[in-house]
Amino acid sequence: MVLTITILFSLFYLFQINKMTFALCQSREIPEEKQPKIYRTVNILITILILSLYVEVFFHA
Repeated sequence: MVLTITILFSLFYLFQINKMTFALCQSREIPEEKQPKIYRTVNILITILILSLYVEVFFHA
Protein backbone atom coordinates (compact mmCIF):
# COMPACT_ATOMS: atom_id res chain seq x y z
CA MET A 1 0.00 0.00 0.00
CA VAL A 2 2.75 2.44 0.97
CA LEU A 3 4.72 1.53 -2.15
CA THR A 4 1.69 2.26 -4.35
CA ILE A 5 1.18 5.66 -2.73
CA THR A 6 4.88 6.44 -3.11
CA ILE A 7 4.82 5.56 -6.82
CA LEU A 8 1.69 7.64 -7.42
CA PHE A 9 3.19 10.59 -5.56
CA SER A 10 6.42 10.25 -7.54
CA LEU A 11 4.58 10.24 -10.87
CA PHE A 12 2.52 13.26 -9.84
CA TYR A 13 5.64 15.10 -8.65
CA LEU A 14 7.53 14.31 -11.86
CA PHE A 15 4.56 15.53 -13.92
CA GLN A 16 4.44 18.81 -11.98
CA ILE A 17 8.18 19.34 -12.38
CA ASN A 18 7.84 18.76 -16.13
CA LYS A 19 5.05 21.34 -16.26
CA MET A 20 7.29 23.85 -14.50
CA THR A 21 10.17 23.00 -16.84
CA PHE A 22 7.89 23.60 -19.82
CA ALA A 23 6.88 26.98 -18.37
CA LEU A 24 10.56 27.84 -17.86
CA CYS A 25 11.39 26.92 -21.46
CA GLN A 26 8.50 29.05 -22.71
CA SER A 27 9.26 32.08 -20.55
CA ARG A 28 13.01 32.04 -21.30
CA GLU A 29 12.37 31.29 -24.98
CA ILE A 30 14.83 28.40 -24.97
CA PRO A 31 15.38 27.01 -28.50
CA GLU A 32 13.60 23.76 -29.42
CA GLU A 33 16.87 21.90 -30.00
CA LYS A 34 18.04 22.55 -26.41
CA GLN A 35 14.77 21.63 -24.69
CA PRO A 36 15.21 17.80 -24.80
CA LYS A 37 18.55 18.13 -23.00
CA ILE A 38 16.96 20.31 -20.32
CA TYR A 39 14.06 17.87 -19.84
CA ARG A 40 16.44 14.91 -19.68
CA THR A 41 18.65 16.60 -17.09
CA VAL A 42 15.73 17.68 -14.92
CA ASN A 43 14.06 14.27 -15.12
CA ILE A 44 17.26 12.43 -14.21
CA LEU A 45 17.90 14.72 -11.23
CA ILE A 46 14.31 14.43 -9.98
CA THR A 47 14.43 10.65 -10.39
CA ILE A 48 17.61 10.54 -8.29
CA LEU A 49 15.88 12.70 -5.67
CA ILE A 50 12.84 10.41 -5.61
CA LEU A 51 14.99 7.28 -5.35
CA SER A 52 17.00 8.76 -2.49
CA LEU A 53 13.75 9.60 -0.70
CA TYR A 54 12.59 6.01 -1.22
CA VAL A 55 15.84 4.63 0.21
CA GLU A 56 15.71 7.03 3.15
CA VAL A 57 12.12 6.22 4.06
CA PHE A 58 12.09 2.47 3.52
CA PHE A 59 15.58 1.41 4.55
CA HIS A 60 16.59 3.87 7.27
CA ALA A 61 13.31 4.52 9.03
